[in-house]
Amino acid sequence: MITLKSGVGNFISLRNKQYSYFAGNNYLGLSNHPEMVKDVTRSIEKYGINFSASRQTTGTSDIHLQLEENLSDFKNCGDAIVFASGYMGNSLLLHALKDSYSSVFADSMAHPSILDGIPKDISHVNFYDHRNTNHLEDLLKKHKKHHQLIITDGIFALTGEIAPLDQIYFLAEKYNAILIVDDAHATGVLGENGRGTPEHFKLDGARNIYQSETMSKALGAYGGFISADKETIQMIRSKSTFYRASTALPPPIVAAGNFSTKYIKKHPELRKRLKGNAIFIRTGVKGLGLKTTDDITPIIPIFFTEQHNAKDLSRYFEENGIIVPSINYPVKMDQYIVRITASASHTKDQIEKLLYILKKWRDKHGTSKD
Repeated sequence: MITLKSGVGNFISLRNKQYSYFAGNNYLGLSNHPEMVKDVTRSIEKYGINFSASRQTTGTSDIHLQLEENLSDFKNCGDAIVFASGYMGNSLLLHALKDSYSSVFADSMAHPSILDGIPKDISHVNFYDHRNTNHLEDLLKKHKKHHQLIITDGIFALTGEIAPLDQIYFLAEKYNAILIVDDAHATGVLGENGRGTPEHFKLDGARNIYQSETMSKALGAYGGFISADKETIQMIRSKSTFYRASTALPPPIVAAGNFSTKYIKKHPELRKRLKGNAIFIRTGVKGLGLKTTDDITPIIPIFFTEQHNAKDLSRYFEENGIIVPSINYPVKMDQYIVRITASASHTKDQIEKLLYILKKWRDKHGTSKD
C-alpha cells in the first residue's frame, strides 16, 4: 500500500521523493486545481467543516441546492441528488426502482457496488459474459416472463473497456427492460459534453436509462450523485433510508463539486487533452507488444497471466520514479493487471519516460504475450 505525503497530481511526494504519478482516477487533473482549493477554503471559512445533520432535517444548505442545480444542468436533466459516496449510487437506484423489476441482469465483471446494491429479496440475479450482448439476449429470452433490469458499468474500472451500451439499450427496449449504467469512470470523460456513456453512444436522454455517478474521479471532488427527471429524484429522496438518515456532504466537498461541474463545462479542451494522452500511452504499450485493451479511455491495463510479472513491473516503475500499481481488486478476473491511468495534466515528457521505462522492462522480461 502506498502512503502519500502530498496531494495527487501528475506528480506526488512519497518517502521524501517526487514520483511521476500514473495511478488513481484524477482524469482531468482537477483535484488540486488552485481555483478549486480557493473555493474550498472560502467554504470552510463560511460554513465550517460539517453541517452535522441529515439533508431531511437541518443539513441542507444553499450550496447543496446549488450543487444539485449545477449537476442537473451539466447532465441536462430535470433534477439531481447528491449523497455521501458514489459507491452507494447503484444501491439507491436499485432500491428506488425495486417495484419495477423482479430480475437483474449484470455483466460478469460488474463493479462490487453493483453486486452489493442488489436488494436482498431479488432472487433472480443473472450474469452475462463480459460485454457479450448475445449471451445477454439469451438470458433475457430465458427469463422474459420476469420484469427485467439490466445493469452495467459504463467504463470498466480495471480494463478501461466501454460497455456496448448501444447494443445493450437495443435489447433493453426489445425486452422492455430498465437499464442502469454505473458511469463513475465515464462522467466527465465520455461524450461531447462529458455526460458519460449514454452521450458517447448518442443515447443522452433516452427513456429508461438511469446513471449512477460520482464526483470523486474526473470531477476531482467526492461524493455520489444521480441526475434524472424530477419524479425519479423525488422518489429516491422519499424512499432511500440511506439518503434520509445520513449526514449531508460537508461544505468543502460541496464547494469542490460546485467548482468542478462549472469548470468542465467551460473547458472541453481538458477531455481532448485526456483523450490524446490516453491514445499516446495505449499506442506505446501496444507498440511494445504488450497486451492491453482497445478503447479510448484513460484506463490502460497491461495484462499478465502470472501475478509475479505484474508485481515486478509495478516495482520496476517505482524504482525508476513512476507510480503505476499492480491491481488486486474484488472483480472476477483470470488475468493480473498493471493499471496505467492517464490524466489531462500529464506532460509529453512524463509519458515518454513512462514508455521508455516500460520498454526497458520489456526488453529484460519479454512481453505479456510470451
